[in-house]
Amino acid sequence: MRDVTKDSGQLATAEAIERGGGLGVDDLLARVMQAATGADSGATPAPPRDVDGVATAIAAAAGRYLPAGHLSPDADFFDAGGTSVHAVELVAELEGELGIEFDLDEVFADARPISLARRWLQATGAEAPSEAASPAVHTGTPVPATEGALPVAPPGTPPVSGAGAVTAPTPARPTPPALRPRAGSDDDRYARARREDLEQILADLSLADRLPFADVPEPLPPRRILLTGATGFLGSHMLLDLLRHSDAHVHCLVRAADEEAAVARLGEALRSYRLPWSSEVRRRVTVLPGDIRRPRLGLSDDLWHTLAHELDGVVGVAAAVDFLRGYQSLRASNVLGALTLAELAVTGRPKPLHHISSIAVFNEVGITSMGEDDPLAHVDRLVSGYDQSKWAAEVALRRARDHGLVVTALRPGGIGGHTKTGAYNPQDLSSGLISAFGRFRTVPAFRHLNAAPVDWVSRVAVAAICEPDAWGYDYHLTGVPNTLDDVVRDMALGGMHVRVQDWEEWRTDALARLEAEPVPELAFLSRVLQSPTALRLCEATLKGPAAEGARTAALVEALGLPPAARYDAQAQLRTFERLAEDGLARLPHKDDQPYLWFPERTEGSVGPVGAPSESPCSMALTLSIASMYQLVKERRVDVTGEVVCTAVHPEPLTVERGDIWIRPEEGIPRQHGLRHQLLRYRLRLRDAGGGHWWLEGHKYARARRDVWRQTRALTVRIGREGEPASLAGEVVVPADSYVRDQIDGIQVDPRLTSQEKRAAKLTWLAWFGLEMGRGLLGPFARAAADLLDLRRTPTLTERHR
Repeated sequence: MRDVTKDSGQLATAEAIERGGGLGVDDLLARVMQAATGADSGATPAPPRDVDGVATAIAAAAGRYLPAGHLSPDADFFDAGGTSVHAVELVAELEGELGIEFDLDEVFADARPISLARRWLQATGAEAPSEAASPAVHTGTPVPATEGALPVAPPGTPPVSGAGAVTAPTPARPTPPALRPRAGSDDDRYARARREDLEQILADLSLADRLPFADVPEPLPPRRILLTGATGFLGSHMLLDLLRHSDAHVHCLVRAADEEAAVARLGEALRSYRLPWSSEVRRRVTVLPGDIRRPRLGLSDDLWHTLAHELDGVVGVAAAVDFLRGYQSLRASNVLGALTLAELAVTGRPKPLHHISSIAVFNEVGITSMGEDDPLAHVDRLVSGYDQSKWAAEVALRRARDHGLVVTALRPGGIGGHTKTGAYNPQDLSSGLISAFGRFRTVPAFRHLNAAPVDWVSRVAVAAICEPDAWGYDYHLTGVPNTLDDVVRDMALGGMHVRVQDWEEWRTDALARLEAEPVPELAFLSRVLQSPTALRLCEATLKGPAAEGARTAALVEALGLPPAARYDAQAQLRTFERLAEDGLARLPHKDDQPYLWFPERTEGSVGPVGAPSESPCSMALTLSIASMYQLVKERRVDVTGEVVCTAVHPEPLTVERGDIWIRPEEGIPRQHGLRHQLLRYRLRLRDAGGGHWWLEGHKYARARRDVWRQTRALTVRIGREGEPASLAGEVVVPADSYVRDQIDGIQVDPRLTSQEKRAAKLTWLAWFGLEMGRGLLGPFARAAADLLDLRRTPTLTERHR
């Protein structure tokens, strides 16, 4: 039994690593080893030298990190509940206690103890002769097949032969990978898929040939739907859209021990994404505890057959989204799960299958086009296990189409946050990259960013599911792709001026910043940027072409849905606010370098409250904004400068902090009055002696002819801090300086291009001019309404009513 003190030390180290984000693999291993070894100085025991012995030792060590406390030699460590931090600890323990050394990426590629044992023995040249002579993959104890269930190929099983089957190449022992490769290296091992993964993919594809032939489903909108992945980001939004835009009753498959736990998990997921979990929602939802990775979804035979005959639609959203794990680790969720849903769709009543795929099926570096009907990537050039699993699932379902199954493939790209609620997926690669862009103010050079907000993706996906004429085709739910110029311009408009770097420079800089300032929510991005296989995925994503969606656009237009729009700064506004609240991004602050600024000079006089204004008073201010976000969200302008008022102090007063609110009473109902507030000034002043004063000013719009003066005159009140006003008066912007200072004198951040500077000036003038125009129009509209209201006194009927 392991020492409890040592376990607690490792757990603390693991938690620190999870928070540490940007630590490199070697640093992670060093920290865990330091906690694991402690004062132990004994000799490392010699590891076993046969496959079964090594696999048993690895399984015993891995089981101590799992909820169940044990792991079978042929079971996947991550599917059993292991995490990336647990994997780091496991690698350290195997090296420190058993003398078995593994590269962390090898564990992510295939986390079955039997596979790890075989690869370690091959890499060290210590494989027993009996093992070397047999290339067959150990499959563990066979699981009895349920009658009528789709046969599942165990890992390493070659495809069946026969009509329509794929013949796998003769298995050969793969070249032993070198230990501890460096992320970002140009090693050819990460330019192609591993041979054992390709063999497994071929075996899995052949399973689709075993599906029975199906009849064509009735072309009617679905009334009873099975939905998987309802606790995920996209799946939860699709659940609500299915309930909003159809009359269907939805059966949600949720991974849980029992129904009570499944209901609680679904409700918690919906609330976390700011979606309702009301009695009306629960009335139309049946929650089924199950598991997409198990035969027949982990359901009883009776329930399976009941669903097969009652459902009229199957929607598969569930998937393991992990850019570090290999194909062997992801196939159960992403490939075999999709085939199990296909089996359900062809069993009993014919049903269409709507499969949420991904444009990751095109993630081959150098691919030239990504149309809805274009050929997919070459699977041997997909290195990431996630890309391979999505490719295998879609290709297998294409084969199922040949058996009569109606399959609709819906391919999102990056799924951005909700444009209204700001809900986002913290583990989405696009969200992670955008968070890093805003936090570090740097952007890697890329061609296109194929991303769309989750509310649009979900709405279009549900529309295709509910429209029988749309079934059976492939759709790209990627919206309008963003170019590098689009992203830079949007961030500049929001006050976040970014510097463009090449990919390797940006990756190195981002990792260094994440290590210096760890962000727990971005820990996954740090691991992605250090994984050679995940880096290939990122490279293909950033260097790939724009995804084309002509068929999706035609469907959207035919159904009268909102057309695709670019996921721009306005669409990302609420999401950026949520990211900033959670510490993932940083919004512009008034202490940042101004985005736009101009001077304002006023002259006038003040006097004691209630007395004539006889003391001269003038202000030389600089009005600035940190970003257009500040205007749209806060309707506020920052103020700096000086105030000269001899009645307060013989020397100028410095503005320590100042704000101007534009139309501060916007949205507040007015019961009477012909004077509307245009601007409100609030300044905190400091005199030469260190004393503090406050100044509050107002510009008012009235239903009078002197409109030009109303826009320039400011009524002010001044008092010592913490005391009521002692001075009052009026200051006015001189007519000859207004245009010169506040229009021609506008300055813009010099880091912007000439075109961006012109756009910034025009945007500010258009926005401010519109707001002032609306403010000036209000009193005149109110006066006109009073003049046209001829019934000054209520009639008898009105009085009695």
